[in-house]
Amino acid sequence: MLVLAPVIMSIEGCSCSRTDAAEAIETATAENTDYFSHFDSMPDGGCIKMKINPIGGSLARVFNDSNHIHLAEAKAIGIDPIDGAAKAWKVKRNVKRIESCREYYVDNLTHSVPYLIPEAADLLKEIGKRFNDSLEARGGGDYRLKVTSVLRTEGAVKKLRRRNINATQESAHRYGTTFDISYAKFICDSVTVPRTQEDLKNLLGEVLKQIRDEEKCFIKYERKQGCFHITARKPKEHQS
Repeated sequence: MLVLAPVIMSIEGCSCSRTDAAEAIETATAENTDYFSHFDSMPDGGCIKMKINPIGGSLARVFNDSNHIHLAEAKAIGIDPIDGAAKAWKVKRNVKRIESCREYYVDNLTHSVPYLIPEAADLLKEIGKRFNDSLEARGGGDYRLKVTSVLRTEGAVKKLRRRNINATQESAHRYGTTFDISYAKFICDSVTVPRTQEDLKNLLGEVLKQIRDEEKCFIKYERKQGCFHITARKPKEHQS
């Protein structure tokens, strides 16, 4: 079944008129329709296996950068935490709004807003492109990565902690440097070459291992949330 995910453009405290907001939604919908359309589930049978290269251990063992490491880097290169999405336009350094595209799909965000610092936005795009290229090299398949969490405002963190006792107030997501990519579900755009979730998960692991080895990010494999928790790093030439 093909579904069309809604475009969500609401911004807390936005001063624009309802007419302006409606026009913005209409424009965004027209420009991004191809990237919001997708199947509402992955194939449940008849999938074609693909070659997966070992990465030197389980995903949980390989991707085990601690929250302390993520947080230290986020504080070093990110924005100051904000108390509402509207403040994303007023931070001291630039942030980019991320939207569904060929490289990834932005989920309906319930506890975050779709903004990242430029380095993190570029990293997300690179991960999606490398994933697509690797999938094509292994025989094809029309899948995209699913982004499940991005920048968390102070209010969003408080709401999340009420629902999830394991959520921490000191989250790297507060600095615009960090995003989560699901490994439990991938966006299926067509079933011309059906793939298994397990193969796509391990292929993503290969891509992330390469990028982390290039010292572009820190990564934590989150078991309960079913995602890779990823924080961008400062460029290598600026690392001390």
